[in-house]
Amino acid sequence: MFRILAMLSIVLIVGCTTTGPLPSPTKPAKPLPESQTTPTQPQRPAGPLPPSTRPTYNLSGYPPATREGYIDGCETAKKTRYGYKDEQRYLSDSQYRMGWDDGFAICQMRR
Repeated sequence: MFRILAMLSIVLIVGCTTTGPLPSPTKPAKPLPESQTTPTQPQRPAGPLPPSTRPTYNLSGYPPATREGYIDGCETAKKTRYGYKDEQRYLSDSQYRMGWDDGFAICQMRR
């Protein structure tokens, strides 16, 4: 009985020790070259496009900021005249940033 308790105590003590932080399971993404993150055509004015000219995507259920970011990112990846990255909004609005990153990545893979 004493032997079992001693073994159990050792296992508990060894199991609770740490060796430091675990490495991240995924490697951080490499930043895209500047030529891929900004459109080569003249930039359109900041702010949303009028509804009649804005490309449409089925993004129902997503917040407006995510939808706008997705459209801007996707159009940038496709290098259309609607491609635009609102730098200030990208840095300050996490939903716009998520939408822009997702739109850019998905539409770039389709090319």
